[in-house]
Amino acid sequence: MIADQSRRVGRWRRHLVLGLLVLGALGAAGRAVYLQVLNRDFLQAEGDDRYLRTVTVTAHRGTLLDRNGEPLAVSTPVESVWADPTTLQLGAQDLAELAHALSVPRETLSQRLAAADSERRFIFLRRHLSPPEARRVAALKLPGVHLRREYRRYYPTGEVSAQLLGYTDLDDVGLEGLELAYQGWLRGRPGSKRVLQDLYGRTVKDVASVAIPEPGRDLSLSVDRRVQYLAYRALKAAVLRNQAAAGMVVVLDPRSGEILALVNQPAGNPNDRSARRAELQRNRAVSDLFEPGSTLKPFTVAAALEAKLATPTSPVDTSPGRLRVRRHTVRDLRDFGLLDVAGVLRKSSNVGIAKLALQLPKGGLGELYGKLGFGQRSGLGLPGEQDGVLEPTSGWDELELATRAFGYGLAVTAVQLAQAYGVLATDGLRVMPTVLRQGPPVSAERVLSEATAVAVRRMLEAVVSDQGTAPRGRIAGYRVAGKTGTVRKRAAEGGYDDDRFLSLFAGIVPASAPRLVVVVVLDDPRGEDYYGGQVAAPVFAAVAAGALRLLDVPPDDPREGQLVLRQGAGSDG
Repeated sequence: MIADQSRRVGRWRRHLVLGLLVLGALGAAGRAVYLQVLNRDFLQAEGDDRYLRTVTVTAHRGTLLDRNGEPLAVSTPVESVWADPTTLQLGAQDLAELAHALSVPRETLSQRLAAADSERRFIFLRRHLSPPEARRVAALKLPGVHLRREYRRYYPTGEVSAQLLGYTDLDDVGLEGLELAYQGWLRGRPGSKRVLQDLYGRTVKDVASVAIPEPGRDLSLSVDRRVQYLAYRALKAAVLRNQAAAGMVVVLDPRSGEILALVNQPAGNPNDRSARRAELQRNRAVSDLFEPGSTLKPFTVAAALEAKLATPTSPVDTSPGRLRVRRHTVRDLRDFGLLDVAGVLRKSSNVGIAKLALQLPKGGLGELYGKLGFGQRSGLGLPGEQDGVLEPTSGWDELELATRAFGYGLAVTAVQLAQAYGVLATDGLRVMPTVLRQGPPVSAERVLSEATAVAVRRMLEAVVSDQGTAPRGRIAGYRVAGKTGTVRKRAAEGGYDDDRFLSLFAGIVPASAPRLVVVVVLDDPRGEDYYGGQVAAPVFAAVAAGALRLLDVPPDDPREGQLVLRQGAGSDG
């Protein structure tokens, strides 16, 4: 009986254990169904929050190219270092090694980490590392320290094109020059992707692409990198040689309006962020206004020819070298006596030009200045570009008319002056300047008759003769038409300073079939020479001669070239 009772208890126990096991299995199966089927989305989201991340995929900025496809600004991939303060655990040794790898003082790195908000999960430790630095950081394998691919802007020409191109910030956003003007065109649109990360935030696997990055679009410029370098070299040498405060050169193709070179001095290297000072980044050729002086005399002569008041051979009596206008006196350097109109330009006679201007119809000269583009932006779209100063012509009295006839009382930029000389080079057509590569056809507006433009251009050829003001502007083998300018600078207290000048030369070459307009401006030369024919004309000759060779422009006066070479006049370039 006792044995039967013992057997019954044993069976009950086995049934109980078996029942408990079955219930446990059913519970586990039910839990599995609940977790894997009914509550799968919640658990998947929880897991994703811990290991699945959406990261940004950067897109590179468009390339700036010169007219021949040579790169002027490119974006190169670099690594930046960031940290997640919530997972960052650095010992004293780790901190020292990381600071060394980043090439920053340990105290600086420590302060940066200490200042980070403990709830932030992202903080840059250093942007745009060099490849060796990036490799050193990666080799440390520190938890919470990561590398991120970015792009850095690089300018192969350095300071040669600094003010024209501008530069970008650390986030590849344009801040100056063309980089700013065409930010919307050049910038890329970043994408994103989902990645699987480990406990330390390191990417283990790319899961899916969320948005494909769109790289920025390239921009083809009108600038010729070779001509740009020629102009830079000649200008910088002239600024140093003449102890000038600043200088600028504009090289224009008058047929298309394309700017082949635009150079300023002083300049800084945009690749060196520490050299990005305001005075080195100013694009003086479009932002600095100046009185153009005698470089405007050809247009006064053009106005007289258009009004049928004179011909190139009409006599103009400039004796005794001064002219009383109201209560003021217009003066020449000396008494040039009786000149013809061509001689007035050749000798740069203020008296002769004033006499021609005073015969013009009321408002005629000012109207021509407006058609040439003075007093209005050139349309380049560059940051900092100025309108210039051209007051309404209806209020000009006799003195104002006379002084504006030889370039005082209004203000222009170097690009505006180049555009005006482009009208003479295109037989009277005004073509809007551009810094973008531009093919035909090109729209143009007639400003002067063809006969007038050709006549003025021929008269300007005498300026570079031995009897003119700029024999140093000659170019062996080519006919040159140009005009000098030596302008007194305005004094801070009003009036003009007798010891400070702007030296200018604006030239067209070849004069028979113009391909280039070159404007040279030197601000406040402090050497022995300061006249435009002495200081600016040689820069024109050097730049134009080199550009003509590079562009394969055939000589238009071989005999003159041989004569110049025999006389040694071509050595000024």
